[in-house]
Amino acid sequence: MAEKQILAYFKSREEAEGAAAKLKSLRIEDMRVDEIGRFPGEGSDRIENPVNADFSGLGYLTLGGDFPDRDAAVLAAADASASGMAVSGEDDTMGRNYLLTAVMDEDVHHQALRVVEQGGGLL
Repeated sequence: MAEKQILAYFKSREEAEGAAAKLKSLRIEDMRVDEIGRFPGEGSDRIENPVNADFSGLGYLTLGGDFPDRDAAVLAAADASASGMAVSGEDDTMGRNYLLTAVMDEDVHHQALRVVEQGGGLL
């Protein structure tokens, strides 16, 4: 039998794990929930003082990113959302930082899609 997959975005880990629990009732075992983001790293976890310049760049402060090199940091700071004033450029997945990935047999795929949508997931 052919395999199908689902990638679904959720607003909270609880929503994603709730959908995963319901998918288990469909005999789907190959799945996981991961936290994702637009930018790499954990971001700022301590108080920063921009006057002292004890931070790596604007992207680190406003986007929560740890960038691998100076070029990536400069490009991230050029993003409209770095200023905190942007309303454009957002897509449907904004604010949905939890990704449920599941692989299943084709015969339960449509049921699994319904379960994910009813659980608040964005496909």
